[in-house]
Amino acid sequence: MNTQTESRPSASGQKIPEAAPVTSKGAAAFQAQYFLRDTAAGLITGAMAIPLSIGIAIMSDYPIKVGLATVAFACLVGWINAWFKPGNFIGAPGIAAGLAPVLALGVATFGWENMAFCIFLTAFMQAIIWKFNWQRYLLIAVPVYLVEGLLAGVGLKILLKFSEFTYEIPEEAVAAEFWNGARIQMVMISAVGLGLFLYLFSKFKDTQPAIPYFVLIIGGVLLAQFVNVPMIFVEDIDLHIKLPLPESDVTITLLIMMFLFCAMLAIVDVIEQVMSNAAIEKIDPLNRKTNSNNSLLAIWIANMGSSFFHGMTNLDGLAKSTTNKLAGAMTKFSVLVIGFVVCFFTFNTQYLDFLPKFALAAIMMFTGYKMVAGLAHVTHYGPYALMLSFITAGLVYLVGIFEGLLIAMAVHGGVHFMVYTKHDKMPGRAVVKRYFDNLKNDSSNLQ
Repeated sequence: MNTQTESRPSASGQKIPEAAPVTSKGAAAFQAQYFLRDTAAGLITGAMAIPLSIGIAIMSDYPIKVGLATVAFACLVGWINAWFKPGNFIGAPGIAAGLAPVLALGVATFGWENMAFCIFLTAFMQAIIWKFNWQRYLLIAVPVYLVEGLLAGVGLKILLKFSEFTYEIPEEAVAAEFWNGARIQMVMISAVGLGLFLYLFSKFKDTQPAIPYFVLIIGGVLLAQFVNVPMIFVEDIDLHIKLPLPESDVTITLLIMMFLFCAMLAIVDVIEQVMSNAAIEKIDPLNRKTNSNNSLLAIWIANMGSSFFHGMTNLDGLAKSTTNKLAGAMTKFSVLVIGFVVCFFTFNTQYLDFLPKFALAAIMMFTGYKMVAGLAHVTHYGPYALMLSFITAGLVYLVGIFEGLLIAMAVHGGVHFMVYTKHDKMPGRAVVKRYFDNLKNDSSNLQ
């Protein structure tokens, strides 16, 4: 059932309907009047999602084909979920840049063969959070500014990781001296590509943010026909269904470490989704309200399903969701189209071999920079929050994501404990009780 609405011009000059009530759950997934808009938006956002997904898969030490398959599957789940329990209305799911080094840590610690079990366990924990609606507590128990610090540390890792692609040269051009002609040429090409991307993004970020991605990729592909530059290689691995069970030689100690790792992964994934939902709600073209707990339903189902083909974690990323909105998306049907685009390249990986590394580097370095720049959001929380977020970012970068997060949370808890006991002259037991009482009250206010 559709609702008649007035029209108003968008930032791009197109007319879009004014805010209207959603009269049925199915309206979140598909409305015939928006078919062409959603299809066009899905094609644009899907094309943009390809290089982002490739870069995040590389950073996660996952096969690129697995990363693409995860995105395609998450899009299908997100669209189906919108028919029954819509969370947000234009959010585009995908593998998250903020979780890439976390997954890489898991691969290095537990081995690739055990990561399917880790993703399954992560999804199971998220299912519990969804069932009891515990996402209401997470942003209170784990402050937003601490999460922003964690993401900034991860963003710095991503930025520096892909900066190596800006001066990488083909093997046949490697010489005894580091700064040879081929490397200088590569640095100049990378600098021009990054500069062009940043200029186009600043010009079109509020109207058509996909344009810089298209220009950089198409320009890079054309340049690679005339100049010998390093190219992305996508291993065409077989995707198969397998029970996500741990290897038989896993010890009890390793299982405990896996449990703690998955708890961190689940919590960060949920918090990122809740934060993304808040931003997606603000850019919704019909001013519709999001339901974060419904979004978590789609996330854990997609995560659990992807664990059966050794897939990755997912969430509705803000960059892709913003592109989806500005490209004209009105319902989750655009997400289904995104899934079809990504699915095509998942099973036709030979076309991805035309993507130069310097183009991917520009996109991922910009992604890392945006994550670091997120620290600016913390300033209005006050000097303590800003200081803690910077400390968290430094710890995550220097000592690791898991260790850095634990240390930052311990510091945060210790500061609060000392403040309450010193200034309010309360015993430690009373401080703990007060904390949980405040947690309950704040949670009630969120309902």
